[in-house]
Amino acid sequence: MGIPEKIQAIKDEMAKTQINKATEHHIGLLKAKLAKLKREQEEVKSRGTGSSVGFDVKRTGDATVVFIGLPSVGKSTLLNRLTGAKSAVGAFQFTTTTVVPGMMEYRGAKIQVLDLPGIIKGASTGKGLGKRVLAVAKSADLVLIILDVFQPYHEEVIRTELGNIGIRLDQRPPNIVIEKTGDGGLSVSQQVPLTKMSVNLLKDILRVYGINNGRVLIREDIDSEQLTDYVSGNKFYVESLTIMNKIDLVNQGFLNELQEKSRSKIIPISADSDINVTALKDAVYEKLDFIRIYMRPKGGETDYKEPLIIRRNSTVLDVCNKLHRDLKKDFRYSLVWGKSVKFGGQRVGISHTLEDEDVLTIVKNK
Repeated sequence: MGIPEKIQAIKDEMAKTQINKATEHHIGLLKAKLAKLKREQEEVKSRGTGSSVGFDVKRTGDATVVFIGLPSVGKSTLLNRLTGAKSAVGAFQFTTTTVVPGMMEYRGAKIQVLDLPGIIKGASTGKGLGKRVLAVAKSADLVLIILDVFQPYHEEVIRTELGNIGIRLDQRPPNIVIEKTGDGGLSVSQQVPLTKMSVNLLKDILRVYGINNGRVLIREDIDSEQLTDYVSGNKFYVESLTIMNKIDLVNQGFLNELQEKSRSKIIPISADSDINVTALKDAVYEKLDFIRIYMRPKGGETDYKEPLIIRRNSTVLDVCNKLHRDLKKDFRYSLVWGKSVKFGGQRVGISHTLEDEDVLTIVKNK
């Protein structure tokens, strides 16, 4: 039996199994096996084509934001409004057939914005340019889901398609630690009690993925799907904002009703009429959670006019990589003044986590 047949057999088994307390273990195990087979199937397809899916887009700026939406929702118009880029605009589907980049400069940050071709239902299985489009979102810092005000139900389509290729919007990786060992079976330590699945199901899922011996530390209550995501790998955790475009065509009551029905907080805009675009810029900036770092050359004055913009929880290493790719090779130590240290001018290493408005000096080897 090949992989497609095994996948179908599991789907058939799941379809005929009633979901209740007695079948939780069985269903959880089937889902884990299904996820493993799907990953194997994708790996076979990738080897067969000889290349990985996805547009080749060079990242630049302080963060990267991508537009994801169905055709003709106004992504190109919005890109032009935010960045001044020259993305083709037309009143017909599939105007954009490649990735069109732009740079939004706002509040001192340079934010790369990528206008992607519109996707359709089934994109994650290869329909249209679907896989190539969705794959770009894996390396993004923020996904903007762009919806037409008259088709808000497309949000579920987009979230499903992104989920199918391993993108977990607005989630965090499960807080667990798995340390493989050579023998001794599986031991599980819990800092919090597991209520969403049993310890036996956890062990059986690990065995599906070939983890038969090891120590597992549970730091948060997780379910079987979160565990499967963790052990299967190749999952991407990305923040998102939901944008409702073309609001100039409806009244406020219509918008209020949309918000009540939406699973997400929506940002209403009209790219064509330039309504709420500044509010969208603010929302993007805040969601990216930037901090400012002021650089001070050794023996020199601090540059307070042009701070270095980085993401929160960034380290000195992240700053080195941003300034020059070879800087970490010559790194000796750094000096920091600000909230992240106990005293001004404290000497720290390359893994030190910086905080907003820290002053940083990087000292290189001579």
